[in-house]
Amino acid sequence: MGKLILLMLVGLACLPVRADTVLLMGDSISAGYGLPAGRGWENLLREKLGQMNANYTLANASISGETSAGGSARLDQELALHHPAVVILELGANDGLRGMPPAQLEANLASMIQRCRAAGARVLLLGMRLPPNYGARYYESYAAVYPRLAEKTGSSFVPFLMEEFAADPAWFQADGVHPNETAQPLMFEKVWAKLAALLPGGKP
Repeated sequence: MGKLILLMLVGLACLPVRADTVLLMGDSISAGYGLPAGRGWENLLREKLGQMNANYTLANASISGETSAGGSARLDQELALHHPAVVILELGANDGLRGMPPAQLEANLASMIQRCRAAGARVLLLGMRLPPNYGARYYESYAAVYPRLAEKTGSSFVPFLMEEFAADPAWFQADGVHPNETAQPLMFEKVWAKLAALLPGGKP
């Protein structure tokens, strides 16, 4: 009997400990587009999580060119794979750049938030804005989606990931769309200010 108990204890000790995972669903802004490997804001987040707790991990499911519809289509699979404690949603920029209806963006994000909650995950919504040359009406309709959705769903919210530098071309790559390496710490700090309280054991 003693040997059996010992074997059971050894077996339990060998089981993997479930990490507290943060799932990032984003587009090229969160996929390190145009940056040296490992230099994106998402990698700064991964490093910070590891420093905080060895069990914290970042699952980055971001894809360059992703839309809210594409992210929504992939979400259930990612939730089942990672069982995240927190989901960061950084989607919608490509919807806007392609002139897709803001109402559809809102519906897609609302569905994603609902499914994240149903899976037991907290949600951090990252807002985006468009260049003003898309016209005032579309610009304003698009920009209104994120704060309205955050209020309706009670989600934690970063109003605009690039707020500190959006008007200065020096912070962007040659395409004028994607933030450069210098801008990455600013985006990380913007996210971390809201994310820290959502982590297991975090303080509101």
